[in-house]
Amino acid sequence: MTWIILLVGVVVGAFSGVVGIGGGILFIPALIWLLGMSQHKAQGTSLGALLAPIGLFAFWEYYRKGNADLRVAALLALGFLVGGYFGAVGAQHIPELWLRRIFAVTLVAIGGRMWFFR
Repeated sequence: MTWIILLVGVVVGAFSGVVGIGGGILFIPALIWLLGMSQHKAQGTSLGALLAPIGLFAFWEYYRKGNADLRVAALLALGFLVGGYFGAVGAQHIPELWLRRIFAVTLVAIGGRMWFFR
């Protein structure tokens, strides 16, 4: 099972580096489907895996090529720090089925927006 978890990490990391997405979009379904985790546990585990400095090397490569704004990234991180805490507190009170549905609708809505609109 350990090798499956490591492989998921490598695949998600590579895809995140190419596409620039947060790994949670892929980690959460993988943890649910491959490891049988609940939605809550998958989300918490994903957040734990994505703690700094996971994206440091990917960020550094983009930054070296002039493709990252350090000021904006720092402000986003500060906002994410606060918002992530309060979002996690709130998520503990949402039933698993609804949490999974919210996650799915979010993915579909973002994907549809990116596919059909500029």
